[in-house]
Amino acid sequence: MNEPDFIAALRALPLHPGARGLSDDCAVIEVGTETLVITHDMMAEGVHFRPDADMADVAWKLVTTNLSDLAAKGAVPLGVLLGHTLGRDDARFIAGLREALEAFGTPLLGGDTIAAAGPRSLGLTAIGRASHTPVPSRSGAQAGDAVWLTGQVGRAMLGFEGAEEHRAAFDRPVPRLAEGQALAPHVTAMMDVSDGLLLDAFRLAEASGVTLALDPAAIPVADAARADQCIRWGDDYELLFTAPPSARLPIPAHRIGTVTDRADAPLTLGTETFGDPASLGYRHGDPSQNC
Repeated sequence: MNEPDFIAALRALPLHPGARGLSDDCAVIEVGTETLVITHDMMAEGVHFRPDADMADVAWKLVTTNLSDLAAKGAVPLGVLLGHTLGRDDARFIAGLREALEAFGTPLLGGDTIAAAGPRSLGLTAIGRASHTPVPSRSGAQAGDAVWLTGQVGRAMLGFEGAEEHRAAFDRPVPRLAEGQALAPHVTAMMDVSDGLLLDAFRLAEASGVTLALDPAAIPVADAARADQCIRWGDDYELLFTAPPSARLPIPAHRIGTVTDRADAPLTLGTETFGDPASLGYRHGDPSQNC
């Protein structure tokens, strides 16, 4: 199965209401007077990080990619659970893990460690507390809303390729936690850009039952000569969100489009129309997209 097929099969299983139909990056669960936000992401050697990668960077990225999901819900991190496969440079992994946990005030709650043959897989569960309810989702965009992006896309791609000024964007991304918390009361829908701006915009539009009409000239990209690659590559961890035109946003952001009633396709980019998510961005199960 590819990723969409597998998720479709999972939707046939008994789901908790907090799972949001598996159409979001996080589960949202009310416990007493608190609302918890929970997410889990994995990284695989040879897919998400090179076999010779600095394991301190890998640990940092494992933490921050999960925290980025919490950021898109406006959540305040409470702690993380680690799933670790023992291997080379475990001491470097622990060093990077410490740096990330201290940088974002997120303590370790526990987890599991195993030894196994072959490429390593690493997992992390991040638990947060909602700073605002209702917790933002992918599914609230309304016709007439503006589409916004917190920063440039394409920096991670350039860093992956070796551009020194962009290396940190790939090796050590920074989750937009403060921005997500500030935006949560103002947005109608929000998610982080992990698999490419076009693919993630398509997903937000699908979840909301609308069309996102993006203006290619308004999208901030790290390399204008390679704009098409920048908006497809992913790993940027900026926040993509929608808000009414009258909203007074509490942070700087780039308006990159408009939400319209559902047309023939969920996504347009200038005069281009996209009715199929294939080739829009990173999709698990496609070997050609491995690192």
